[in-house]
Amino acid sequence: MKEMSRKCPQFTDSVIRRMTRISIDCGAINLSQGFPDFDPPKALMDRLAEVSFAGPHQYPITMGALNFRQALAKKCGRFMGRTLDPNTEMVVTIGSTEAMVDTIFALTNPGDKIVIFSPYFENYRAQSIMADCEPIFVPLVPPHYNFDPEVLEDAFRQGPKAILICNPSNPSGKVFTKQELQLIAELCIRYDVYAIMDEVYEHIVYAPNVHTYMNSIPGMWERTISCSSLSKTYSITGWRIGYAIAPKPIMDRIKQYHDFMTVGAPSPLMEAAVVGLEMPDSYYAEFGAHYAHMKQIFTDGLDRIGMRYTDPQGTYFILADIGPYMKKGQTDVEFCEEMARKVGVACVPGTSFFREDVNNIVRFHFAKKDETLYAALERLADIRTKMA
Repeated sequence: MKEMSRKCPQFTDSVIRRMTRISIDCGAINLSQGFPDFDPPKALMDRLAEVSFAGPHQYPITMGALNFRQALAKKCGRFMGRTLDPNTEMVVTIGSTEAMVDTIFALTNPGDKIVIFSPYFENYRAQSIMADCEPIFVPLVPPHYNFDPEVLEDAFRQGPKAILICNPSNPSGKVFTKQELQLIAELCIRYDVYAIMDEVYEHIVYAPNVHTYMNSIPGMWERTISCSSLSKTYSITGWRIGYAIAPKPIMDRIKQYHDFMTVGAPSPLMEAAVVGLEMPDSYYAEFGAHYAHMKQIFTDGLDRIGMRYTDPQGTYFILADIGPYMKKGQTDVEFCEEMARKVGVACVPGTSFFREDVNNIVRFHFAKKDETLYAALERLADIRTKMA
């Protein structure tokens, strides 16, 4: 048989999704893959029930249904502080994952370099490899996961085509400050670099932190692509509705890749999701308060257990130190698989996210019902005994 792709051996299957399969297999509470176990807003479910009979059920316009794009432009424009053209400056995709892939292919050529902060969401490295690009990793330094401006500029001096930033950041929970984004923006302009922003956690930010959109920084609209989705904001990760927002010259290229990558997002789900995009500002305040409540439950529980962790500024992820519970010579992957079976709680090994040599960090997520979190914390309470 002829040789298959040489790219595949450069990355594995998703460790996050693998841990979900393991948790299902052994009956563990799944705090690995980031999806809630509570329902979406009732208005979305009611509208979906109506659409299931009324339609639409056929192919949408490739760039996304017009009424959805109009609602999306209004909602995103309100938060970004600018008027968005639903016809020329956005495309609806199969989740933010497709938006990121389309963007990387639209901007880069084989051999181009992409700056990525570490720790990073595992998809980014794989997506770069698939596009024949070379990632340049810049460390975010714990405990606050800040970056060294000089180290970042060293990366820019290597001639990258783009920088990819998750803000708020998965897995670290870091929310980049406006000052940090301004510094990055200055480098992007000076070195002529695009900014690819993954902003799916834009509405999960804990006071006093504030989310700033990169495309709102002076001089950055022309070179910024904002990728996001409805998955986290409306608790509909399975609907797979994402989008990209960018100026027309860039969006024209992204649409080309989208057209031949997936054709279009699901028609009935876009129709049902319009009611979510039309939610009042009070929805986002209540949504944020709910996540702050879940975060408090989980961090208070970890404090009682005595497990060290980094308090997130945004997202619904926590990086925790499992070093005290590991056996000598054990890898974090082995630990997580054993913990799922012995403790009954599934999390993600940190080596999935760090370019640096890290073997004692795991990622938990807390987008769960109160009773789920309390049950997980009860199981974790005697982790030291169970993992001995």
